[in-house]
Amino acid sequence: MTMDKTVASAAEAVADIPDGASLAVAGFGLSGNPIELIKALLAQGAKGLSIVSNNCGVDDWGLGWLLSEHRIAKMTSSYVGENREFARQYLEGELELELVPQGTLAEKMRAGGAGIAGFFTRSGVGTPVAEGGIPTKYDAEGNVVETSGAKEVRRFTTHSGEEEEFVLEESIVTDFALVHALRGDRHGNLVFNKAARQFSPPAAMSGRICVAQVEELVEPGEIDPDEVHLPGVYVHRIVEVGTDIEKPVEKRTVRAAEDGSQTGGAR
Repeated sequence: MTMDKTVASAAEAVADIPDGASLAVAGFGLSGNPIELIKALLAQGAKGLSIVSNNCGVDDWGLGWLLSEHRIAKMTSSYVGENREFARQYLEGELELELVPQGTLAEKMRAGGAGIAGFFTRSGVGTPVAEGGIPTKYDAEGNVVETSGAKEVRRFTTHSGEEEEFVLEESIVTDFALVHALRGDRHGNLVFNKAARQFSPPAAMSGRICVAQVEELVEPGEIDPDEVHLPGVYVHRIVEVGTDIEKPVEKRTVRAAEDGSQTGGAR
C-alpha cells in the first residue's frame, strides 16, 4: 500500500462499495457524521447495505438520506429515537434491526479491528440482550417474523472476588468504514474533534477498508504523534472536504440567560 492515501474526491473514495456491502459509519447523533462520503454513496447508488452505526441520522440528514431511498437493508445500532422513517420501515417489515447496548457496540467494533473474535461483558445480562427475543424483523402486517437469539452466558470471578455472569458478544468487522475527522495527514493519521471521538476510532478500526473525510489535510509530521487519535495503519483512503461543510445538530434549544441574552444548547 502506498503511504500517500489521498484520493481526489469523495465520489472516488466510495466508488467501489458494492450492493450488499457492510459498513461501519461513525457518528454520535449527528456529531462526526461523514456527510460528504454519505452524499457520495447516495449518488453512487449502492443498495442493500448493512450499516453499523450508533444511530441512523435523522429523517433529513446523514444516514437518513440512504434510509429514505430504501438503500439500507439492515441497521445495527444502539439508538433509533430521532428518525420517524426508521421506525416506520422497521415496524412495517422493510428494515432489519439489531439493537446493541451503546458501549457494547463500540467495543464490538474496536475488538473487530483489533483481531479479537469476541468478548464477555456484564452489559445485557439478565435482559433480552442476552436471553434473546428482541424483534429484529417484522412483516408488512406488523407481525414479528424474526427475533434475536440467546447468547452464551458464563460466570467469571471479578475484581471484587465475587463470581458474576457475563454474556458473550461477537466482534464486528465490516467491508468498509466511513469516518469524519477534524484533521488528517497523507499517511492516514487522524485527529477527531470532541464528541466525534466517541464512535469514530472503533468504527474506523472495524472496516477492512477505512475511508476518512477530513476537514484539513496536512503533510506527514505536521500532527504531533501525541495528538493522533487513530493511527494511519487503520486508514486506507483519505479525502479533504474543507472546513465549511454543514454541521447540523438533532435538536437545538435556547433559554434566557441571567443577563437577558439567549444561550443555546444542542445535542
